[in-house]
Amino acid sequence: MEFNRRIAVLAAAGIMLSAGAARAETVLKWANVYEASEPYNTCAVAASDKLKKATDGRYSIQVYPASSLGKETDINEGLSLGTVDIIYTGQLFAGRAYGPIAIGGAPYMFRNFDHWKKYRDSDLFKELSKGYDDATGNHITSLTYYGERHVTSNKPILKPEDMKGLKIRVPNAPLYEMFPKAVGANPTPIAFSEVYLALQQGTVDAQENPLPTIQAKKFYEVQKDINLTGHITDALLTIVSGSVWNQLSDADKQAFETVLDDTADCATNQVIKNEKDLVQWFKDQGVQVNEVDRKPFRDATVKLHNGPDATWDKATYDRLQAIK
Repeated sequence: MEFNRRIAVLAAAGIMLSAGAARAETVLKWANVYEASEPYNTCAVAASDKLKKATDGRYSIQVYPASSLGKETDINEGLSLGTVDIIYTGQLFAGRAYGPIAIGGAPYMFRNFDHWKKYRDSDLFKELSKGYDDATGNHITSLTYYGERHVTSNKPILKPEDMKGLKIRVPNAPLYEMFPKAVGANPTPIAFSEVYLALQQGTVDAQENPLPTIQAKKFYEVQKDINLTGHITDALLTIVSGSVWNQLSDADKQAFETVLDDTADCATNQVIKNEKDLVQWFKDQGVQVNEVDRKPFRDATVKLHNGPDATWDKATYDRLQAIK
């Protein structure tokens, strides 16, 4: 009888230890609006094992791609509602909560990729990230290169006048309208998951995204021209909800920063390679890829940088432009 009692006690202890171990690992929800095959998503999936190792098994990640936890506005709100723990989001979406962070997503804000990269590593970006953190309670860890955004359409667009009256889909954040407005187009906000159908049905005439996204979302199937306007050197913020971040020890915060920065580098490097390869790939699919003199587009847009739609002050703008 005594032996059986001891066995029962040991078994109960084992169950408790097992339950404790199960509770010890927190599985975080990482939401995004990108396809499962895209680098942002595949690199995020790979981050789970790295985070688990770096935190001694306390944290891992489950990634939810393709708007499965909501549209971009939904997942931004989800950080505060507790429905998501980590997100990728565009700078202009984050700018709804803290205007100055949107500056990096504005059209023709950067001279080239090198200018963008130096901004990513700058004190200015760190200060803007802290401003967002202070305003929202959520924490920006990383900036991932998303690619140069280009206009797709069913006619060649070689000069600003070619966009006059064009109904172009843009993401549902006001600053995405700056470029279309500058060249006389009609910006039409539509959720990312609905763009293909809108193009197919003629609800809009055009859309704009980087080449890897145009491929992944198959927009080239319903648009015969890709016009290399390069009007935004775009990037995605990685943001951790305050409810998660504020519970982390300093050591775990450092582990999160390191793993999520490595994840940003993973996706950035793949996007750079994909951009280089895709022009020929699109041509091989029978798509017309049009080289564009960007200067007239840039000249028209820069005039609006510090206009009424700007969500940053002139001092912030001047600091960004002064980065060499």
